Amino acid sequence: MALPDKQRIIMGIDPGTNILGYGVILVDAKKVHFVDMGVIDLHKEKDHFIKLDRIFREVGELMDRYAPDDLAIEAPFYGKNVQVVLKLGRAQGAAIAAALHRQIPVFEYAPRKVKMAITGNGNASKEQVMMLMGKTLNVEMDNKYLDASDALGIAMCHFYQLTSPLSDTTASTNWKKFINAHPERVK
Repeated sequence: MALPDKQRIIMGIDPGTNILGYGVILVDAKKVHFVDMGVIDLHKEKDHFIKLDRIFREVGELMDRYAPDDLAIEAPFYGKNVQVVLKLGRAQGAAIAAALHRQIPVFEYAPRKVKMAITGNGNASKEQVMMLMGKTLNVEMDNKYLDASDALGIAMCHFYQLTSPLSDTTASTNWKKFINAHPERVK
C-alpha cells in the first residue's frame, strides 16, 4: 500500500483499562509531524463496563477532533493472567468500535513489531521507545506519558508499514481486506 500524495493523519492507540495512551501524527509528503499525544486515565473508575464506555466515548471524541485517516492499535499480548488479557481485549474492542462507528480503517500491530519498527529491538523497553519517539518527532517527552509515547510508536509503525516497499500488505490485520480476499474462510 503506497502512501497517497495528500496529507494523512494516523492515530495510534495503546489500549489499557487503567491508562489508555493515544498519539496522533500527520504525514505530509513522506515527512512525519507530531500532532498530539496523551492518556485517558481510568484508574478512578471501579466498574469495568463504565471504563469501556469511557474508552468508546473519549477515543471517539479524539477521533472527531483529529479526523484520522487510519487507526493503528496495539494487539493484546498473551500474559500469564488470562483475566488481564481479556480486559485488555475489551479495551481494545471499545477503541476499535469507536473507529468503526466513524468508518475509520483499523490496523493492528503486535507489541514486538512496534518495538522492532521503532527501535530495531523487539524487546525494547517503554523508555527506549519514548526516547526514540522524542528524537524522531522532535518532541520533549516525559516519563509519565509512557503509554502516550507507545501510542505514537504504534502510529509510526503504521506509517512505516504504509511506506515500506518491503511491506506485505496482504499480511495486514485489516479485517475488511482479509474478508474480501478470503470470503471462503468466513462462515
